[in-house]
Order: sequence, then structure tokens, then C-alpha cells
Amino acid sequence: MIYRNMALAVLLVVWLVGPGYGEGPGAGPKGATMTESASFQVQAVGWVKSQGDRTYVEIEPQYAPALKGLEGFSHLWVVYWFHENDTPERRATLQVHPRRDPANPLTGVFACRAPERPNLIGLTAVRIVKITGNVVEVSGLDARDGTPIVDLKPYIPKGDAIPEAITPEWVKRPRPGVEK
Repeated sequence: MIYRNMALAVLLVVWLVGPGYGEGPGAGPKGATMTESASFQVQAVGWVKSQGDRTYVEIEPQYAPALKGLEGFSHLWVVYWFHENDTPERRATLQVHPRRDPANPLTGVFACRAPERPNLIGLTAVRIVKITGNVVEVSGLDARDGTPIVDLKPYIPKGDAIPEAITPEWVKRPRPGVEK
């Protein structure tokens, strides 16, 4: 169980390429190889709160100043942790049928948005309904009540929308049990 004041430890593999780092794709800091991983600690900055049909992102009070300026945006990206899937078995899952639909082809988790993955990071674009203090009411968040929030980022259409993006056919089909 996750408690409000507990730090959320996240193991992320990050390989940076650039000045001061190894040469070529997959090279990490000088001397590191692709078989080595780096550990990072990430703090939950807030929590998903659901009340009836309303969803809120409650930011911890110490991070409330980071919300300044968000009122100028209509949408934002919510980055969260799939805490209910945090088991070695689910982290080891590398291929799934997207949307849990066996009619969809077996697909690598990096090619879909399944909650089972090596690093349990979720990402959803949501509409901002209202901001009150350290609470952001949102619409369209698919995270559950009590889900730890890792970060918020404003949705910027010029950079976040890619009209010419290409997707597999299964993405274009309606989800099972969801109307168009």
C-alpha cells in the first residue's frame, strides 16, 4: 500500500548521448555499457483522488508553487505510476495484446500503452476543469483513485500534436466495450 508521505522509488534506465558521454547509440556515461543500469529516486508529487464521476489531481503542498501558470492551459499531461502493477511478474511482461483484446496482435509494451511494463510509468492527456489551490480537477484521466502522480506537463499543441503520425490498424479500432 502507498502512503501519502512515502517516497516512490523508480528504477529507470536512462542513456544519455552527448558531450561527456560515450560514443554512439546506447552508450551511456564513459565506461558504462548497455548492460548496466542507473537508478533514480522519484518522489510522488501528488495523488489521484476520485469522488463520484469527478477526478482530481491533488498535488502535495510543497509542490503547489509548481502549478503557477497552469491556469493558462486547457489540457495537460499527467505522468503517473501504475502502482497496482508493481510486481516482478508484471515488470517482466514485455509483450501483450493491446487493450487486453486477444484480437489485437501480440505487441511489445514499448509499442502500446499497457500498464504492464519494466518501468510502470503511465501518461494521459487530460482536460483541466478547474484549479483550486493545490488541486487540479481534470477530465479524461484513466488512473485510479490513490495513484501516485510523478509529474504534470502542459499540453502544447504545436509540439505535442503530430498530425502526420502513423499508427497500426488496431489503434484505429474502437476499444472493446467503449462506444465511438
